[in-house]
Amino acid sequence: MISRAKIKLIKSLEQKKYRDETGLFIAEGTKLVLDLMTGFNCSILVGTTGWLNENRNIKANEVVEVEIAEMNKLSNQKSPQGVLGVFVKPDNTFNTNDLKDKLSLALDDIQDPGNLGTIIRIADWFGITDVFCSEHTADAFNPKTVQATMGALARVRVHNVNLAEFLQSMSGKTPIYGTFMDGEVIYAKPLTQHGIIVMGNEGNGISPVIEQLVTDRLLIPNYPLGQPTSESLNVGVATALVCSEFRRRIQSVVYIL
Repeated sequence: MISRAKIKLIKSLEQKKYRDETGLFIAEGTKLVLDLMTGFNCSILVGTTGWLNENRNIKANEVVEVEIAEMNKLSNQKSPQGVLGVFVKPDNTFNTNDLKDKLSLALDDIQDPGNLGTIIRIADWFGITDVFCSEHTADAFNPKTVQATMGALARVRVHNVNLAEFLQSMSGKTPIYGTFMDGEVIYAKPLTQHGIIVMGNEGNGISPVIEQLVTDRLLIPNYPLGQPTSESLNVGVATALVCSEFRRRIQSVVYIL
């Protein structure tokens, strides 16, 4: 049986205001909850009797057993998997000197929580451990974002920053890449193994203020050149293509050696 106070807390965490106030966020589903437990402190684990019987070695500050009907009321999913976790948000810190030899992502006002979650998952796939989000980028701990990361949030540090100030602090220390329609074709341009890749807003791309701080302009070309195609790519797809090309250069060297 779960108390009304805990129900109220869990439901409140659907809103950013209360996630910020409490320092907590929620996640649902077996794989996601188990993955997040490797990277975050689980404050409350809510599970059905059947789920808890199958996962007896789970460690959480508090475990609450509920009936299926109660879980269905708590869940935001169409088909609840029998488990919901309340996790403590991390206090991610970074040192700019440590970033100059790494590849990182910077997101300029990404609005859609699903896109943000997908990008965090892409970062995880390509070994990018730091993602810097502008002040108007979607919340990384929005339930939709968390779900879309598929557990990658446990391995990728997300930082909320004043993006212009952050990029200015990195100026001269590492290349700052951005995608533009008038950039150099990414497949022909020399790329470094380190740097910051800036991805822009879904509708407006990289903002003028951030554009001034980009040192290397990239283009993902359409095919065939000169033939009308879709106006643009989804930002998640574009991020995957860019990250893949950066990592392909490194892997090609490894394979040759």
